[in-house]
Amino acid sequence: MTGRHIHDHQMRLYMKLRLTEGLPTAAARAGISVATAYRIEKDPRLPSQKQAPRERRRPDPLAEIFDSEVVPLLKAAPGVRPIAVLEEMMRRHPELTRSVRRTLERRIRTWRAQHGQEHDVIFRQVHEPGRMGLSDFTEMDSLGVTVGGVPLDHRLYHFRLACSGFEHAHVILGGESYVALAEGLQNALWALGGVPREHRSDSLSAAFRNLDSKAREDLTSRYDALCAHYGMQPSRNNRGVAHENGAIESSHGHLKSAIRDALLLRGSADFADLMAYRGFIDEIVSRHNARNGKRIEAERAVLQPLPATRTCDYEETLVYVTSACGFTLRKVFYTVPSRLIGHRLRVRLYDDRLEVFLGGTALMTLARGRTGGNGRHGHVVDYRHVIHALRRKLMALLNLVYREQLFPGEAYRLTFERLCEQLPPRAACKTMVELLSMAHERACEAQLGQLLQQYLTEHRLPNLNELRAHFAPDPARLPEVCVQLASLSDYEALVHRHTEVQA
Repeated sequence: MTGRHIHDHQMRLYMKLRLTEGLPTAAARAGISVATAYRIEKDPRLPSQKQAPRERRRPDPLAEIFDSEVVPLLKAAPGVRPIAVLEEMMRRHPELTRSVRRTLERRIRTWRAQHGQEHDVIFRQVHEPGRMGLSDFTEMDSLGVTVGGVPLDHRLYHFRLACSGFEHAHVILGGESYVALAEGLQNALWALGGVPREHRSDSLSAAFRNLDSKAREDLTSRYDALCAHYGMQPSRNNRGVAHENGAIESSHGHLKSAIRDALLLRGSADFADLMAYRGFIDEIVSRHNARNGKRIEAERAVLQPLPATRTCDYEETLVYVTSACGFTLRKVFYTVPSRLIGHRLRVRLYDDRLEVFLGGTALMTLARGRTGGNGRHGHVVDYRHVIHALRRKLMALLNLVYREQLFPGEAYRLTFERLCEQLPPRAACKTMVELLSMAHERACEAQLGQLLQQYLTEHRLPNLNELRAHFAPDPARLPEVCVQLASLSDYEALVHRHTEVQA
């Protein structure tokens, strides 16, 4: 081993040992030869200090233009990308080629490190237990989740305690809104069993979008009232500055990665219904909370107590039921029973449902609909609400605005298309209405749908008489009820005993 092959750290170790050890001993312990040790005694410089600086092996292609042209360009447009600078230099100097791209990028990076603008600084924070909880929404479209084979357009509301890392996630079917925030936040707080002293969210820019000033003020006041109900101090990070919400922004990626991995291990991203998918999300989040169980329990001890009750997590409005057997709310038409035509109903609007009241009486719960693409109105239709009227006006089905939403399943829709192809319009409408009536009156919607799919597979039209016989009540299966009348003497005995007791 020669001196130039000695690593710097071996030489430093030898020189340190040489202070207390003899030359042979220090050389042996440092892993070098005695001859090398004698050379170090004569020349104590490190090997890296002996190496001559590497000289350029070819002419610098940017020597004549960097200081005179590139630097002024960087000063005039601080945010310009290096590739744009290269394109401009190649336009000015045709002899330049793209082979200088990496050289130019390194040179620009070095210049900006010495003379460029100051960068924003992220200040790491010490999170006090029980002080801050954070909320945010994250897109989930990239995971390709489907419910019943239909892509699920949704987001996740995500809550997190900054100190212990407690998390809660709630599937949101619509966009970012106060209703979604209020429902998700309250679910998180009641699952946690306590309340932090401060709640931070982003600027709610998506919820404020397309609102006038009065509506924005109303939304702000409702958010402040929500926080006040739970005794939390509301705060928001500056718009467009995501790292101010970093305690939850970074965990978005971890949560979505965990969900993606779980979907891969599950072998399918399709779920039977929305409840199954929500249970799947809850299970993943609960596993994460279990890993942080000790920290979460420690922070629970210093949280504020929950109030006696939840506050409202819905918007309330009045609607009028028109002669079309429904009402329109947020560009979505909802059907209701026809006996409600002409009445004003009170509607509580949640993220995924509508609760309908007549005065103070709860009538029904409807699934919340969404508008279609290009601003088209949506429809939430229950064929049971209008089937009695369709039986009197058969041809109304042919060009009905919400005809596609009227059918309770794909088999029903395809059956009507087949009927229209092979029968006159009136006969097709009459047959389809009879099928819907049968599904409603005999409570056989799913079973009838299976039979209709079988007819479609066999390329046959549905046979109404055959289907009526199939779903008709079977007299042999009806229970025999025997009513045995009590003897009149039994009644007389009861009356006599009652008289004796009174006496």
